[in-house]
Amino acid sequence: MPEDATGSEDTTESEDTTESEDTTGPDRERRTPPLARLLPFPVVDDAWRLALVPAIAAAVTLPFLPPVGIACLALSLGVLWFHRDPDRVPPEAGVVSPADGTVSVVRREGNRVRVGVFMNVTDVHVNRAPLPGTVREVRHRPGANRPAFDKESDRNEQVVIDCGEYELLVIAGWFARRIHPAVEPGDTVERGERVGHVSFGSRADVVLPRDVEEADLLVREGDQVRAGETIVADRD
Repeated sequence: MPEDATGSEDTTESEDTTESEDTTGPDRERRTPPLARLLPFPVVDDAWRLALVPAIAAAVTLPFLPPVGIACLALSLGVLWFHRDPDRVPPEAGVVSPADGTVSVVRREGNRVRVGVFMNVTDVHVNRAPLPGTVREVRHRPGANRPAFDKESDRNEQVVIDCGEYELLVIAGWFARRIHPAVEPGDTVERGERVGHVSFGSRADVVLPRDVEEADLLVREGDQVRAGETIVADRD
């Protein structure tokens, strides 16, 4: 599984850290550590590492400084909640949204159409494949650090998942600096499959295949969408 893209080389290198032998299908990124049974919702595997420090701080301070301990515990649970990873049931046809959030970009770029989804801090931050395909390249683009809802955020740091006929661009925001792709070149992805996640707010754009026209779009700027379920464009 690829390492975090931030601070990596332009082309993401692979590192196999998957616990089970089967790394295909919609559960590519899902892990099930023992502590997962204590949560009412599934989370991505990275959440446990991020929540560990405030959890330890809570255990140390709670007996002596209850207010501080409670605050640390709340922070740890908040990190886990932010990285929640609910199951989704994709439709059998169409281009699905790559992210939960608000459609913030709908525009033509040359002979292609681009649709972008801004992920607020309260949205699920797991990204999903909008269409079936084979990953040709996963590359990291260094860049600026503007808010993801800013029109200039196209120049932000980002990871591009190139599937040939379409591209998925995960764009970091001013606070979201950790993009975690879960695919590598040669992987086959299905519609709605998990392809990675990003920590703490950002944007996910899909550059649609050439045969998808603006007339095929089913969303416009301001619409609310769900990753892997909301159809953003018709396609046979």
